[in-house]
Amino acid sequence: MSANQNIRVAVDAIVFGYQNNQLYVLLIEQKFGSSESYWAFPGGLVQNEESLQAAVKRELKEETNVAVNYLEQLFTFGDDVLRDPRNRVISVAYFALVDPSKLIIKADSDAEKVQWCKVEEVPTLAFDHNLILKKAIERVKAKLTYEPIGFDLLPNEFLFSELENLYCTILEKEIDRRNFRKKILSYGIIEETANFSPVKTGRPAKLFRFNAHKYNALVKEGFHFEIKFA
Repeated sequence: MSANQNIRVAVDAIVFGYQNNQLYVLLIEQKFGSSESYWAFPGGLVQNEESLQAAVKRELKEETNVAVNYLEQLFTFGDDVLRDPRNRVISVAYFALVDPSKLIIKADSDAEKVQWCKVEEVPTLAFDHNLILKKAIERVKAKLTYEPIGFDLLPNEFLFSELENLYCTILEKEIDRRNFRKKILSYGIIEETANFSPVKTGRPAKLFRFNAHKYNALVKEGFHFEIKFA
């Protein structure tokens, strides 16, 4: 066993957003190092005495001006000892789901630029970040069918058709909209509001909202959210 280990621990943040029936991911352009001018995920090395959660939130805020309440650990990447040409670096990746309209992004720290990029148009990224993105998309697709995470991507109030389109977009499948609506409403975790869509196209459409308190109470009682597709 080597007594001269020089392994560093980093964190990366994969932040997904959803707008106009498109799934986006937040990217920064590297300002320094061997990957200068490459696009990548916000992230960096974990400081001494700093938890992984604290590190990823700090890096995300410093490089993009984005603060999120919840980041879920995705995977640890380090099998490729050459994934970072500078040092042996193991990265712990986290992902988050947000509504981009609520955020003001701004590049700072090690980031030259920051922008939302359509998932389907993501270029070749620095390090192994394309692999990380693939893993993150797989996780989101899976979780969408057994947890109501899709509501994190929508505004507080939304059209039911927007929820339907979100599932179609992310899962890349057509759904039986009538059965989908019946299933979702049967759970009692979304409620119709007194508000209507500001877009005037034919008959006014009611807006809905997700009742997180109701969902959490149901989970404590053993409730399981499930959306199946043929």
